[in-house]
Amino acid sequence: MMKRIGIILLFALAACTARAPLSQRIVESEIARCPDATYLDGQQGKLKWNYTTGLELNAFLEAGYVDYVSTWYDAIIDSTGAIGGKYRKENYSSDHICPGVALLKLCEAGGEKRYKTALDTLYSQIRHMPRTPEGGFWHKKIYPNQMWLDGLYMVEPFYAAYTCRFVSDPAEKQSNLDDIAAQFSLIREKTCDSSTGLLRHAWDSSREMFWCDKTTGRSAHCWGRALGWYMMALVDVIEIIPGGECRDRLAAIFKELWETIPAYADPVTGMWYQVMDAPGREGNYLEASCSAMFAYSRLKGVRLGLLQDKKAAVDTFKGLLRTFVSEKDGLVTLHSCCEVAGLGGKQKRSGDYDYYINERVCDNDPKGIGPLIMAALEYEIL
Repeated sequence: MMKRIGIILLFALAACTARAPLSQRIVESEIARCPDATYLDGQQGKLKWNYTTGLELNAFLEAGYVDYVSTWYDAIIDSTGAIGGKYRKENYSSDHICPGVALLKLCEAGGEKRYKTALDTLYSQIRHMPRTPEGGFWHKKIYPNQMWLDGLYMVEPFYAAYTCRFVSDPAEKQSNLDDIAAQFSLIREKTCDSSTGLLRHAWDSSREMFWCDKTTGRSAHCWGRALGWYMMALVDVIEIIPGGECRDRLAAIFKELWETIPAYADPVTGMWYQVMDAPGREGNYLEASCSAMFAYSRLKGVRLGLLQDKKAAVDTFKGLLRTFVSEKDGLVTLHSCCEVAGLGGKQKRSGDYDYYINERVCDNDPKGIGPLIMAALEYEIL
């Protein structure tokens, strides 16, 4: 194993200097930093089934790095198809569905039968996820009656892809597609701030959480990455599901939001702020992960025919590179990523302005690197 890792590292460093396409240079920079995928996202050699690694490995897979991705999945899924890395179905965490997207692609490419067993486990989790009275998936079991925008990306692309690939019963398939569209519509309705047209980070159906408005249930702000997750989820699901009413509903939401999102970009760089509904406010800063997510969804929206302004999409991508990306000694670095943000929990996260602007900022966070790779891939084929 160590010999193989060493060969991968040498190849990555050599290729980085050859001016390969940007998507490839980003992946190989990450492999140079983390020759073993268990070191991604600071795991330091530990296997953890989580959305952050799953997101980045899915981007690697889209860029063609099958062996690197397979090594991680082979290590974390045992011979019976059981998922390791602290996965617990009964926790009903939406975050734990996200790594299934890359796994499904590996399975479709002729992967081992145990992959399908693991995929079935994730689908079973979705089928039994607790819901708000209105029908929305809880973000996690520990966050009862709460929908977060983040959760749409965690669940819906896998839900759609599994349904289209493996669900043969027509009634179940249509029911799933209706459910997917309903999840997007519900959270949009409940989180939309009519004064800005943007979506707030989360919604508490019970109105019991200290961070929510007691009338609407909404959190206090539009967090840039939360809306970024939602936009990526929309465009990915639109690409997956067949044409029809559900796809049309999602396409309409996607296009309407893209009529609003550009107005909140920084006029100089074209990038977006950490607290998206407070552009230019003291302490606010331009944030890389949400900007990469918007660049990816905008480019892909053009490719799918949902958006018409190709120049705007290209300009967004170029602005992303100018503002956040550097390259030195053959390594690509993405700067100014918010490391983490959430609501409630043991940390008593309030979701107010001061909370968001004071969370940790770092380089090369997977939640920025993954979308950056995917945006680069879209740019390279546009």
